[in-house]
Order: sequence, then structure tokens, then C-alpha cells
Amino acid sequence: MNFNKGFILSLLAPFMILISAIGLILRDNTKRIFYLPIGLMGISIILEKDLRRKLDRKKILDKIKSYQKFK
Repeated sequence: MNFNKGFILSLLAPFMILISAIGLILRDNTKRIFYLPIGLMGISIILEKDLRRKLDRKKILDKIKSYQKFK
């Protein structure tokens, strides 16, 4: 079965944040720092996908507007 890379990342990012939150809550103080990078990577994946989606939509809207000017 073929999976899209975006589909896998969309499932992986919340899972990474969940693992980080559970690790930060349940571990003792000396081991908590190891869970921060996982949570930050999950948050950065979500933010990057949101930013990319907004930029792609803006590009498409600009193309539509440029075609409407020539008519």
C-alpha cells in the first residue's frame, strides 16, 4: 500500500507531541530534557505544514488574479 509522505507526517507530528508531553509529565527531573526535542520537532512539522499550505494558497490565488487581468 502506498502512503503519501504528507499523510505520514500529519499522523507523526501529533504523536511526537503526545510522546513528549507524556515524557515530560511522567519522568523525573533529570530525564525530562530528553523529551523536549521530540515535542519541538512535532510542533515545527505542524507549523511548517501550515506555513507551506498558506504560501501555496497565496501562489494559486495570485495566478488566478493574473489570469483575470488579461481578460
